[in-house]
Amino acid sequence: MDDFRNKGNKPTKTGFGEGLAFAGEIVKELVCLGADITASVGMNYFSEKFPDRFISLGIAEQNCAAVAAGLALAGKIPVFSTYGVFAAQRATDQIRVSICYNKLHVIIGGAHAGISVGPDGATHQALEDIATMRVLPNMTVLSPCDATQTRLAIIAAIRELNGPVYIRFGREPVPDFTTDDQDFTVGKAQLLKGGEDLTIIACGHMVWEAIRAAEILETENIRAAVINMHTIKPIHKEAIIGAAQHTGAILTAEEHQVIGGLGGAVAEVLGQYFPVPLEMVGMQDCFGESGKPEELMKKYGLDAFGIVRSAMKLIERKENI
Repeated sequence: MDDFRNKGNKPTKTGFGEGLAFAGEIVKELVCLGADITASVGMNYFSEKFPDRFISLGIAEQNCAAVAAGLALAGKIPVFSTYGVFAAQRATDQIRVSICYNKLHVIIGGAHAGISVGPDGATHQALEDIATMRVLPNMTVLSPCDATQTRLAIIAAIRELNGPVYIRFGREPVPDFTTDDQDFTVGKAQLLKGGEDLTIIACGHMVWEAIRAAEILETENIRAAVINMHTIKPIHKEAIIGAAQHTGAILTAEEHQVIGGLGGAVAEVLGQYFPVPLEMVGMQDCFGESGKPEELMKKYGLDAFGIVRSAMKLIERKENI
């Protein structure tokens, strides 16, 4: 599809770091907290530029959340980041009580999201973080599709939002196809491609795979619409309902458990407002394992061909109604 040009593969963590460094120039209240893995999550861009506004707290994720809450109460805008499995789940109690309960403007960066972390294995592959974070009151949950959109998302989270924000991103280089001048709006999904036969709603790294899957489906005369649902909470209900009304079938794609993730969130909307056949591409209630990112994506059906297989199944269900 000519509308989507890969500018080159780039880790989404790089976009996170670049966004922090940019926002630091404009927002003097911005303070970043590290958990002993500064460069691994892209925070080195900020720490090198603003060393007096960066605090390394070591491998103490719960302490990071508590300190961030205190800084927010003191008028700062704190960002803390570590691997998503630790940021979202090891510190859940502190995030819930100290940050969300008080509606504090704290941004939490969940790095190494999804199974594409690869060799680090099941313990470090964040596959339940969306579910954990989106159930918390007052929390906004973002899952941008590439490095450029991650940069735009973190800047928006810092400058435009007021409450808690969780933003997830990955480590491995992935296609970077978002334009620098994109009008990124939190809570507003992006229709990337029109279609009449089904709609693929994807988030994070899976958006590019969804675009590739739509290309493959076109060779079979199946026209799939593609929506980038970069904001999981608040989810864009109107976009989901409109897609269901237009195509009559929805397929979700995420690097996350389908239970409680994007698939679960979309199912909640469809069940309440406009039920249609639904298939979910994602981790099917299982842990990941060690391996090369591309091998794991293929094994667990998270690549473009896995999406195509689910799309064909969905079309069959739709036709048999």
